[in-house]
Amino acid sequence: MKALAALLLSAAPLMAGTWDDLAPQVFPGAALLPAGDVIALDSPYRTQNDSRTQIAARITPPAGTLVEEVTLVLDENPMPVSAVFRLAVPQPGFGFEATMRINGPTPVHVVAALSDGRHFVAEAFVKTSGQGACAAPPGTDPKEALATLGQMELQLLPGLPGSGSVTERLAKLAGAPGRLDVEVSHPSHSGMQMDQVSLLFIPMRYVETLEIGIDGMPFAEVTGSISLSENPHLGLTVPPEAHRAEVTMTDTDGTVATAQTALPGY
Repeated sequence: MKALAALLLSAAPLMAGTWDDLAPQVFPGAALLPAGDVIALDSPYRTQNDSRTQIAARITPPAGTLVEEVTLVLDENPMPVSAVFRLAVPQPGFGFEATMRINGPTPVHVVAALSDGRHFVAEAFVKTSGQGACAAPPGTDPKEALATLGQMELQLLPGLPGSGSVTERLAKLAGAPGRLDVEVSHPSHSGMQMDQVSLLFIPMRYVETLEIGIDGMPFAEVTGSISLSENPHLGLTVPPEAHRAEVTMTDTDGTVATAQTALPGY
């Protein structure tokens, strides 16, 4: 994990690489297996908004294995390793979605590390408008953004049983994952954006980690990057029995903020 954190904080060694260059650096010694049915990757064919593009994936590991870690790589972004979801307790399935900056047309890779040591990879390609989202001016005034920086809104949803008879829905509900949505107020400055008044570059500052607890126990740690959109949204699956969620955000300037939520009655 220390090596991966170093890659996240230092984009330079990875800027010019293709996937063949990136994969050995990010996953040294790992044989990356085709995802098949293990990873369902959902990304747009073409972005409607390069600065706020939703990428999602669902990991369903083979029987007898669990999901330990999931990595999202936007190959052509200045900081390709864009988000890492590390589970404190390996899970029988895991899904996420996140709003990302897509700097230009790029392959997208999602890699799932499983409890048996195997790594599976899914690939897609996203076209963009070519606006260079990582250097695009912020959507809000930097001073106004600082006033609300770190504020979070959380929503915890129970497992959804889907369609079918009452008996079928109850059976599905027993194992259906819940969902946690996290809205973070943060400018996610990339270090490549220019202040439109002073014409000076705005210093890099982004969400470095989100530590997520479920019912008082560590559940996941999300490591971010400049690829996270301004005011990023993240959603992830949580255990079906989850009643309470706590999130601690730390950004690259050392700002720490916390938020919590609970299902009604808890």
